[in-house]
Amino acid sequence: MATKELIWEKVANTKEELVFAENNIAVTELNGKKICIGIFNNEMFAFGYSCPHAGGILANGNFDSLGNIVCPIHRFKFCAHNGRNLSGEGYYLQHWPVAIKKDGIFIGIEKSKTWFPWF
Repeated sequence: MATKELIWEKVANTKEELVFAENNIAVTELNGKKICIGIFNNEMFAFGYSCPHAGGILANGNFDSLGNIVCPIHRFKFCAHNGRNLSGEGYYLQHWPVAIKKDGIFIGIEKSKTWFPWF
């Protein structure tokens, strides 16, 4: 399978610039749209701001003990690594790779999706 070419968009200068709640989830913007950044087991994940099921604000959710993202409304679970719905309903949570570099925190967007049609 061919590797998808990514464009890296900077969302913060440092981890400290992001405001993480007690649930280890912060809200930031990517090209003018809200997204969530979460930390679980010292790994950083970027994922959609709202649940694809009923629009619950995922910044108000949490990570379960296995590191899955849990929606605060109906408790639907999503894998932080691939966005797959783990509760069996068939939904998919948009997610992006995160790179922490010396000059900031970056989110990888597929080059073919630079117009961000998923927002």
